[in-house]
Amino acid sequence: MSLAAGIEFGPSLRRIRAMLLRHLYLLLGSWPRLLDLVYWPTVQMILWGFITQFLVGRSSWVAQASGVFLSAVLLWDTLFRGQLGVSLCFLEELYARHLGHLFVSPLRPAELVLANFTVSFIRVLIGVGGASLLAVPIFHFSLIGALGWALIPFFAVMMLFGWAIGLIIAGLVLRLGLGAENLAWAAIFFIQPFSAVYYPIATLPEAVRWFAWMLPSAPVFEGMRAILVENRFDAGLFGYALLILALWLIAAAVVFILLFQSARRRGLLLQSGE
Repeated sequence: MSLAAGIEFGPSLRRIRAMLLRHLYLLLGSWPRLLDLVYWPTVQMILWGFITQFLVGRSSWVAQASGVFLSAVLLWDTLFRGQLGVSLCFLEELYARHLGHLFVSPLRPAELVLANFTVSFIRVLIGVGGASLLAVPIFHFSLIGALGWALIPFFAVMMLFGWAIGLIIAGLVLRLGLGAENLAWAAIFFIQPFSAVYYPIATLPEAVRWFAWMLPSAPVFEGMRAILVENRFDAGLFGYALLILALWLIAAAVVFILLFQSARRRGLLLQSGE
């Protein structure tokens, strides 16, 4: 079955809405879940805010753009929370043993994926949005004020890249079982050193810089620093990020379809063990 097979707009919209409401009720009915969404982005924001305050005056680079670390950590959390939002939706279905029920219903795989993307977007708005708002009274820093209109395309690239990684992880969990659930937390941190979140790509050893340029996140952070330090939007960097992002999205869709079909053939959708 292809990811988009058999989708009809009206019925699909109703099924996506039903899946979205299920996860929203689950989220809104549990204050610990809501707290967790805001807690970690806020902790990161406060930590790097104090580090920035310490370094301002001691580093000319940071003094030129005092919001460089805060902008970086909030954009990174967009990627991390976007990926985690997609992965956790699939994990929760496995924990609750719902996948078997879902796929004997008219629900299509693409509809489930779209619903999970929407839930992930809402989770990012709550978590990263909440931390961004708290940065204003605490550090007198506004992410919108720092990046301006460029925040929208940067946010979109990081969110979509997070979804691509989350989709690959979801496919692996469906195929390998809950024994692979640690990938939801571990995989994203493998690419963090190569994404040049807090330092330029030139800081990396030459032997691994090629890998950094294979990630859409790296040119986004380079472009972010170009705005904050040099006050310019690098259209070439952003265009390159879009190209690499498109390749990641295509690869993620193909990998998910293949892993989903393999899990379905082996009857793994009815299991939730390791």
